[in-house]
Amino acid sequence: MKTLNFRVILFAFALIFGVVFSIPSLTQSESGKKITLGLDLQGGLHMLLGIKSDVAIESRIKSIAASVKYLFDDEEIIFDDLRTDGTKVTFELLDQDDVAKAKALLKKELEGVTLSENGLKFTLTMTQEEMARTKANAIKQAVDTIRNRLNEFGLAEPTVAKQGEDKILVEVPGIKTQADEQRIRELIARAAHLQLMAVDEDRAARVMTMSPNEAKSYGDVILPDVYNAHQKYLLRAIPVLDGSMLTDAKVGFDQNNQPVINFTLNGQGAKIFGDFTAKAVGKRMAVVLDNKVYSAPVIRERIGGGHVQISGNFKLEEAHDLAIALRSGALLAPVYVMEKRSVGPSLGADNIKASSMALILGFVLVVIFMILYYGMAGVIADVALIGNLFLILAIMSLFGATLTLPGMAGIVLTVGMAVDANVIINERIRELLHEGKSIAKSIEEGYDKAFTAILDANVTTLIAAVVLWAYGTGPLKGFALTMGIGILASMLTAIVGTHGIYQWLLPKIDKKRLDFWFGIKTGGEK
Repeated sequence: MKTLNFRVILFAFALIFGVVFSIPSLTQSESGKKITLGLDLQGGLHMLLGIKSDVAIESRIKSIAASVKYLFDDEEIIFDDLRTDGTKVTFELLDQDDVAKAKALLKKELEGVTLSENGLKFTLTMTQEEMARTKANAIKQAVDTIRNRLNEFGLAEPTVAKQGEDKILVEVPGIKTQADEQRIRELIARAAHLQLMAVDEDRAARVMTMSPNEAKSYGDVILPDVYNAHQKYLLRAIPVLDGSMLTDAKVGFDQNNQPVINFTLNGQGAKIFGDFTAKAVGKRMAVVLDNKVYSAPVIRERIGGGHVQISGNFKLEEAHDLAIALRSGALLAPVYVMEKRSVGPSLGADNIKASSMALILGFVLVVIFMILYYGMAGVIADVALIGNLFLILAIMSLFGATLTLPGMAGIVLTVGMAVDANVIINERIRELLHEGKSIAKSIEEGYDKAFTAILDANVTTLIAAVVLWAYGTGPLKGFALTMGIGILASMLTAIVGTHGIYQWLLPKIDKKRLDFWFGIKTGGEK
């Protein structure tokens, strides 16, 4: 018998690698990297979310107004009556000498708005292009934000993807209780829109008798206390700053060992916050989250460093979820549930049972057919097929990939494709043996002639898998992933591996027993 060749050694290494790294997934042990089961296999939560993109326009307008206030204060431009209305920001300059400077500053710093003037009164209006861009950004940002929140929450392989023009698909595997489902829904839907807003001290005493329209006429807004809906605050509608300037949020504890949320502002936010607190000593500033006031402390001195704290009667779990929402960013526009359904663990178990049965039955039938039709050549092909399956499981385990029902279908399909390569090779070898060529030459030429056809078929299928992965969502990605891994694995096992085994066993192959080795009679008849 010839010395082991490099092809056999490579195949043996691949087989050992596949078996070792597949064990954690097959045994579901606590240690080692494992394949994550998708929503359809282990149960979980499926939601289709809509987004109120018009609210993103309102948020953008408030952000523009806040920018105007910051720019004018920084450049010491005197202005009055700054307010927002729909898609417009209006303000009045008090000094004619500031007009040219203000117009140049706004043109340089603000994009997507048009400026019109009437004497010293100015109006900034969002362009149609800017409104369309803002709505599109709201969808994209919502997808990214929700995905970040679920990832920080510690959930395994959640699916968050845009669907259509204005919808978001969310699938969260492993949600098994109503309490977990409610917590996830609240985390996803929470706007987490943080604002620091000045209290209108001149009119605050009349807040309980003031109507929203009257407050609006003063450039104010009335917001309730988070814990007492009967307590109201009269706040300046244009915030001092908002959550877009937040860089971090963590859970901490106050002197009474109660959970609080400490957040940090970026450089610009810290400067704005420091400048405002320096000018507003003795006045109140409200910490507002999702249009509810959490606290409104009196400013005692200038606060530098950009560190702010939200206190309240938080439970530790609630504070943790809120910190996640703040860290991952506010939703530019609120989302709402359009469709929701829960996939129970029992249904997932049924799916696993049915798909596993299909995989096992397909595998067994292929193995039996190959042995009956090709003899020992079929056994060699079956060994390669087993190696192919272990390689797929090992690679998916190492990457922590998610296995879905379509993914299992991809594995079943890969079984057929892996065997197909060996069928082509065996038929080429048979043809050459019929022509009377030696066993060694038939094997070598058989692989040479079969290689091009196998490569073409696998490359085109691999291209299709890559396209499905790049542009597909959810189940399509699972199918594309398993099929792509299976194709690459089959190139190693079905071509390299079996070729090496033939070369290794060549001295043992008897010319008089071609029916045993290749399923054919010496004379060429089956």
